Amino acid sequence: MARAHAGRRGDDRMIRNIWLAGLALFATPVHADIPSIPSVDAPELAALGPNGVGFRSVLLTHKNQPDVENGDSGGTEVPLVDRNLRVDIWYPASVKPGKKPIIYRGSLWAEPPFPPVSFSQKGMAVADASAIGGKHPLVIISHGYSNNPAMMTWLTENLASKGYVVAAIHHRDPNPYIVSPVTRAAPNFNRPRDIVFVAGELRTVLGDLIDADNVALIGYSQGGYGVLTAGGASMDPAGPNMDMVAGGWLKTFARGRAQADAIALKGVKAVVALAPAGGAPRSAWGADGLAALTAPLLLIHGDNDATVDYKTGGLAVFGGAVNSDRYLLTYKQAGHSIALNPAPAEMRKTLWDIDWFEDPIWRQDRINAINLHFITAFLAVNLRKDDSKAAYLHMAVADSDDGNWNAPAGTPWGAYSPGGEDVTLWKGFQRRHARGMTLQHQAAAK
Repeated sequence: MARAHAGRRGDDRMIRNIWLAGLALFATPVHADIPSIPSVDAPELAALGPNGVGFRSVLLTHKNQPDVENGDSGGTEVPLVDRNLRVDIWYPASVKPGKKPIIYRGSLWAEPPFPPVSFSQKGMAVADASAIGGKHPLVIISHGYSNNPAMMTWLTENLASKGYVVAAIHHRDPNPYIVSPVTRAAPNFNRPRDIVFVAGELRTVLGDLIDADNVALIGYSQGGYGVLTAGGASMDPAGPNMDMVAGGWLKTFARGRAQADAIALKGVKAVVALAPAGGAPRSAWGADGLAALTAPLLLIHGDNDATVDYKTGGLAVFGGAVNSDRYLLTYKQAGHSIALNPAPAEMRKTLWDIDWFEDPIWRQDRINAINLHFITAFLAVNLRKDDSKAAYLHMAVADSDDGNWNAPAGTPWGAYSPGGEDVTLWKGFQRRHARGMTLQHQAAAK
């Protein structure tokens, strides 16, 4: 009897261990700590590409730039300073077995009056790995206000694995919670200037690794404003920030001024703006400015965004950019946090910190995977001329909730919708996993 009881206790422990292991797997997605590797429920095109990923960081100096962060909006004398910009670069690489991937580090402003909070983020890229190939399309990333590139590795590493060279700028924004309105407005001048400058410098820094005439711009929030402006939307002389930026420097680049073209990057092939700032309370560009944007455009926004209003933000840009072939992906009930990694462990101790990263309703890795799916298709069509990916951007139904797929018997549960005739479930999505979104498309007027 003693042996029988011992055997039963052993069986009970084994069953309990199996149950706990299954619970842990169910609660924690595979590779959850590496944001660029999507989980099993990601749509089709979110998957990593075939390449290893290398990483390097360079420091670029934009000499003799107006120090608009520390100037006076009413004054004319703004000192000129050298603006140092660190640029993180991800690229397709040959990664040797056993090489340790990079750990990214950054910090964010904490809830006032507390000091900044530092965080770390695991990645898959290997520092200084040997680059492979050449003439890769270049993607320039502009982060949100007071964010940093370590918060967007879900995108940067993933795109590099697919054969893009990705350059993310550290914009060095001032603390938005303690500065004057003049200083707070400075990024409205610096963002597009930084993007245009970095794009020019990377021609020399990266040489034949990139095709410098095949460039896409991707920006989030303040970075969305930056890429729309650098991508061709001209600045309204009566825009809301014209009188705020020190020394009238933003007016220098407004529509109709001699230097207006210097704030735009020529030949941009695609622009992606996630929750783009610049639309409220008055548009930074106006109707004429948005009409000047001709590059293909993908807008992504949550319709419950309390930071950048959806109606005057993404929806208004979609309606106004009439000369761009454009898409608007909308997340129903999502807020502003639609473009950052899932919150690292260090950022999960207060609600303020986690709200930098994550939406209260949507799973963050889920949003990122959907973003990757559509950004991958959009860049493939416009930078690689891969027309086979166009089908992932043109839906039979605009509202994902209306999609349906009567999959043939025997179709694996995790199979992707094939799209096509009589299939309205969005192409590349799995059953029950295309919910809560709309995708609108408008062709360019001319």
